[in-house]
Amino acid sequence: MPKKDRTTDAAREEDREKWMARFQVRLAMQPGVDRAVVLQAVKDVTAHCADSGEHPQTAFGDPDAYAVQAAERLVPADRAARARRHDAAVDALGSVLKKAREATGL
Repeated sequence: MPKKDRTTDAAREEDREKWMARFQVRLAMQPGVDRAVVLQAVKDVTAHCADSGEHPQTAFGDPDAYAVQAAERLVPADRAARARRHDAAVDALGSVLKKAREATGL
């Protein structure tokens, strides 16, 4: 019986962890996503990969793109829209404050 290559297994595990970390960060950045949504999405991905033996990249593709898809699936549309409006208002306020600081030399 051939021995498993530990180096290959370690590299595959490290690659899986990088994919999961990027997915979690990108998911958390989506409008309306909270801790519960991130936990559910990670649970879904982990369960699928454990059952199928697939690497997340193979099963779900690019972590950034899948984060957008997962958010669309798991976050109610009204909550996402409310979060986008809030983010836009905060950005606008930040822009006004920056211009005021520049104008006053602060």
